[in-house]
Amino acid sequence: MAERRSAWVGALLLLLAACSRQPASAPAAEAPPATAAPAAAAPGAQGSHIVLTPDNVHLEYSIYGSGEPAVLLVHGWAENSNYWQAQVEPLRAQHYTVVTLNLAGHGASTNNRTDWSIANYASDVATVARQLPNKQLVLVGHSMGAAVVLGATPLIGPRVIGIVAVEALRSVGQPPLTAAEVEQRVAPFSADFIGATRKLVSESLFEKGADPVLVQKVSYDLSLARPAVAVPSMRALLSMDLAAVLTQIHVPVYAINADLAPTDAARIKKSLPDFTLDVISHSSHFPMLEDPSRFNALLLKDVAAISHNAH
Repeated sequence: MAERRSAWVGALLLLLAACSRQPASAPAAEAPPATAAPAAAAPGAQGSHIVLTPDNVHLEYSIYGSGEPAVLLVHGWAENSNYWQAQVEPLRAQHYTVVTLNLAGHGASTNNRTDWSIANYASDVATVARQLPNKQLVLVGHSMGAAVVLGATPLIGPRVIGIVAVEALRSVGQPPLTAAEVEQRVAPFSADFIGATRKLVSESLFEKGADPVLVQKVSYDLSLARPAVAVPSMRALLSMDLAAVLTQIHVPVYAINADLAPTDAARIKKSLPDFTLDVISHSSHFPMLEDPSRFNALLLKDVAAISHNAH
């Protein structure tokens, strides 16, 4: 029973990285016609860019710096690309191209979509990847974003040389939740999204004694995501059978997890033989915000190892 609860917590921890903050009253933006899609970004083309997905969702992404490989930072459930701001400069200083993006329904990306599946989010990442001239890509995903980059890897192909999963993968090797279990977990968020989200963040995703200002910020950020996007995204994540996805992963996978919940590396290695785990002690589900110094050191180490081993 304890392991089952850990799987649920791990799945929900996976969750917090895919919906960005948008005012609930803002109308859905209309995507421009497909012919408006820009050409691939030229080498060194820094700044904000826009691209259309195959289902005509308007995605916003930003490029910083230049160099190989490009590091794509994918946010989690109810978050946005700003959650990676403390990582952009350290990565750029190592001469990597750094790319942040807002998944559909998050940040400046539009929400004219009805299927909020992990597969569609993975397609978002692949769409942005196709705009990049880089020969090699490292995909970094926080929480739900980790599931997204796993799904994106086979869509992008051999340009992906490695994955870094942040606060994720704890449920690898365990059976997926049943449909009834998924609905039981989602029900509070369907009934009272703001209240359930703030309770989840403040009571389960930070250690006791965490900075109350940061806890409040994250609680409010995530609770202001659109329920019409966030709730089905949660359902899709909790319903995901990771085993089917992992059979398609043939690149090194690194994980940076907090000790907020246990991570069974031995069990994960049975599904991902080329798996490396680092655990940040006394940290939260958001180590890139709470302790960027320790987190960035591990992220840079992992990206350097992936890049070195790919040569």
